[in-house]
Parts: sequence; C-alpha cells; structure tokens
Amino acid sequence: MSIRVEKDFEIRKLTTFKIGGKIGLVYFPKNSHELIEILEKNHRIPVFGNLSDTLISTDGYDGEIVLTSEMDEIEIAENRVKALCGVKGPKLSQEVQKKGLSGLEFMIGFPGSIGGEVFMNAGANGQCVADNLVNALCYNPKIGLKTYTKDELEFEYRTSVCAKLGLTVIEAEFELEEKDPDRIKFQMDENLKFRKNHQPSLALPNCGSIFKNPIGDSAGRLLESIGAKSLTVGGAHVWRNHSNFIINSGNATSFDVLTLMNELQFRVKDTYNIILEPELKFLGNKNKKENELWQKLNQK
Repeated sequence: MSIRVEKDFEIRKLTTFKIGGKIGLVYFPKNSHELIEILEKNHRIPVFGNLSDTLISTDGYDGEIVLTSEMDEIEIAENRVKALCGVKGPKLSQEVQKKGLSGLEFMIGFPGSIGGEVFMNAGANGQCVADNLVNALCYNPKIGLKTYTKDELEFEYRTSVCAKLGLTVIEAEFELEEKDPDRIKFQMDENLKFRKNHQPSLALPNCGSIFKNPIGDSAGRLLESIGAKSLTVGGAHVWRNHSNFIINSGNATSFDVLTLMNELQFRVKDTYNIILEPELKFLGNKNKKENELWQKLNQK
C-alpha cells in the first residue's frame, strides 16, 4: 500500500482562512485502510478534513498530520447512505438529492467534511447530523476500530462522544427519507440563500463561527453588544454583518486572529461574566506567544 506523503507542505491555500505555514509531514490517505494504517502507527497524529474550522499557525507546524480530502467515496443503497470521512458536506447533500433522499439539505452550505461534521454534530436550518445518522465507524488507539450507534455517539450541541474519547471518524452511515428531488432542491436553495445573508462567503477567507453559542444565548448577540464589529488586529477583522466571524483581509496572521479572539472573549466576560468557548481548532507548536493565547482562550 503506497500512501501519498508530502514533506514541508505549504498548507495555507488548502485552508478556508488562507492562513498557515509549512507542515512537517502530511499524509493523504485515499481509503479507510490507509487511514487506519497511519493511525495505528502514530496514535497522536492530528486528522483534518477540509480545514474549514481550523486556524493553522503562520509559523507552521513541526510535526505530522493527516488530510482526508482524498477519501471521497459515497455508497447509496435505497435510503441508506455511507460516506467516507473526507467527503465534503455539499457533495454528499447534492448526491443524495439526485436520488430523492432528504435529511442532509443543511450540509449544502457547509465547506466541511463528513468526519468533522459527525465529530461535532454539525447542524443548521433546523437539521443536524444526529437527526439521520445510523452509525459511524471510528478509531481510537486504546479501543481500536469500532462501529458506534447513534445513541453511543451521545450527540449534544456541537459535540459528541468523539471528543470525549478522542475518536477519529472513518465512515458514517445515514438513513434518509424519500422525497421529491425538486422539493429537496428547493430546500437546499433556501438554505444557501439563508447562509449567504447570515454568513460570509469563502471569497472572504474565514473559518466559520469563531465561538460556540453559550447555553440560552447567542455568541453573535453578545459580541454585537460589546462593539465587536469595530475591532481589528493586523489583517484580521470582525465581519461587518455578523460579529461571530473573523475575516482575513488578505494579510492576516494566526497571531492576529488569536489576539482578536482573546480581546473578544475578554470583553464578553468583562461585561456579562460569560466565557465564550472557541468553536474553531488551532494547530501550531512553534510560536510560544500563540500557544499562550490559545491556552488562555480555552481556560474555563
């Protein structure tokens, strides 16, 4: 088995934030067997999909990672659908729509991949992964390879047991509802319109929502009230239409983004005594100041 490997890989263009330096070593598995082989040899290697919710240090990462972008196989049998972790949400949404299968319309506007969406129980427009997921094949170095049922995955708002157990999602299976393809397409178009009005397009490099919504409230509302839209650090600024998004104006560094996030978190805590929890991930081990900022953001 020959797994594609790249050394000193320039990652910036593959991230939706368009931020990031060189990665020491990147593996590009094409199927589940290759991914499992990598994970069995390196238990702690970080695994990423479409890098749509990840801020990578401008100074890069002196280590190894896995990118599942080439794991894009989909199987559809009647109303059951299996997708490898690297399949992009919009692609899966479009493929099942052609077959007259409903339940994944919300994925049409997500730039992320299935592995990450199952991991965090992604959702939008009244739908979420937990609604139609049957099971997921996952890997953990202590447990090994195991298929988890929907109940065993313990889905909650923007999380699942995957985070608690350190599981890597390999493949997901969904059971969908048969509907008229035109009705499904109409709902997908409506979801795209909603996203266009409420979230920045990837023409404005961003990483999606910066903070999770606290229980019973909205991160966007809290940030709006503390004047977030006026804040800028270097090349990073808060989006003018929604305060829970940070935009890379073209020359932003990861340090700019982390500094701006810390300022946003501080202002909300100072005003409301609420600590906003980051929704994005951060990868970097070369810059001490950045690591300190990230640790500070995750202190509860």
